[in-house]
Amino acid sequence: MEMGKEIRRLRNNRGLTQEALAAALNVSAQTVSKWECGNSIPDVQLLPEIAVFFGVTIDRLFAMSPEQQMERIENRIYSRGMFDEAEERQLEQQLHAFAEDPAHEGRAKLLLTKLYNNQAEQYRLLAVETGKEAVEKSRGDRDAVSELANAWGSYIPDWGIRNHHALIAWFSDYCRRNPKNRTALMWLLDNLIDDRRLAEAEEWLEKLAVMDSSFRVPLYRYLIAQAAGDNTEAERQLHTLETMQGQEWCWATTLGDICTQRQEYDKAIEWYRKGQALQPSPKYTDSAMSIAHICEIRGDRDGAIAAYREQLRLMREEWGIVSGEGCNAVERAIQKLR
Repeated sequence: MEMGKEIRRLRNNRGLTQEALAAALNVSAQTVSKWECGNSIPDVQLLPEIAVFFGVTIDRLFAMSPEQQMERIENRIYSRGMFDEAEERQLEQQLHAFAEDPAHEGRAKLLLTKLYNNQAEQYRLLAVETGKEAVEKSRGDRDAVSELANAWGSYIPDWGIRNHHALIAWFSDYCRRNPKNRTALMWLLDNLIDDRRLAEAEEWLEKLAVMDSSFRVPLYRYLIAQAAGDNTEAERQLHTLETMQGQEWCWATTLGDICTQRQEYDKAIEWYRKGQALQPSPKYTDSAMSIAHICEIRGDRDGAIAAYREQLRLMREEWGIVSGEGCNAVERAIQKLR
């Protein structure tokens, strides 16, 4: 029945009658009517012709709900590296079609964003590799060095490029219209602090404090004090953070991030491991990845390899991921360390 509904929807979108579709497929109008009513389904040999006629994949014609199809697309995005142009356009077309339905528009738009971000990330990685070659082959040409640094997400000293004013303006407006969206408010605070717009950050932090009694409020107070150069207040807020009880697991990994930025690597590793231990299943791999990076910074190859292997274990045992680009990237990191 789902296939019949999809054929009817595709036909209506094209503005075709059942008779017109039947003529195009060399079947009777009665046959098309039976498909759409769920009384029969097309012969399997006819499916490729129907898919080509409507410009969709055969999978789309099968009895999969929109939710199932979008879940499958999301899994493909997470398990793949770069999609070629034809496959990217195919996924894009499918998601745009789902977005036409108000019931699925939000999720479809989210998956389109994930698709575009995946492609952008893969192109960025490609730019890094070709950028390295460009620097070497051009004997350190200035433009080649700059492009490589940009591809690698390097710090940019030019404030005009580095600042987040457009992002801040959008999130400020969104948070005024949606004052209870804690996630958006925290992204706004992060970028205000990064741009050193600390007075505005303090105003927004008061709004967060009204709705959040967790470690996040002293965390942002620490970050604001640190950005303002108030070391005494920063240390006081850090002590508050470290001695809090009954917090969720990301409290510990956040302290791991703070210790890493302070180059207190042993403490950072302890906090990361505590955060991983506190996590319910399925556990994320971020802590293992962070420990691997610390070990690489310290020149501890064995420690880094062990942490990357822990990342693979978590992917396998917690998420059931045993192949795909995520696993391949970790394996490549291990190979470079051997």
